[in-house]
Amino acid sequence: MLKLMKVLLYAVSDRNMTLQELMRWVEKLSSIEKRQLIEKITAEMASESAEVNQPRPSLWGICADLGQAPSAEDIDKTRREAWGDFTAEDI
Repeated sequence: MLKLMKVLLYAVSDRNMTLQELMRWVEKLSSIEKRQLIEKITAEMASESAEVNQPRPSLWGICADLGQAPSAEDIDKTRREAWGDFTAEDI
């Protein structure tokens, strides 16, 4: 366990450590220490993925405070008003 702690402390303190350097350190660990490292990393990954996979609110719920949506007739009327003065000559 002492070797495991040394590897983790070294990896944390040296932010420029490459994956290959970390693998060289891990290769020096005993089988038990490697298993402990894998279990710790797996547990951390599981907790991170649980945070990421939180259900998101539906879009209907997000828009609920906006009130009732305009009807198709209202949309058509507004569209005619907005584009009423637009002619082909304006292109």
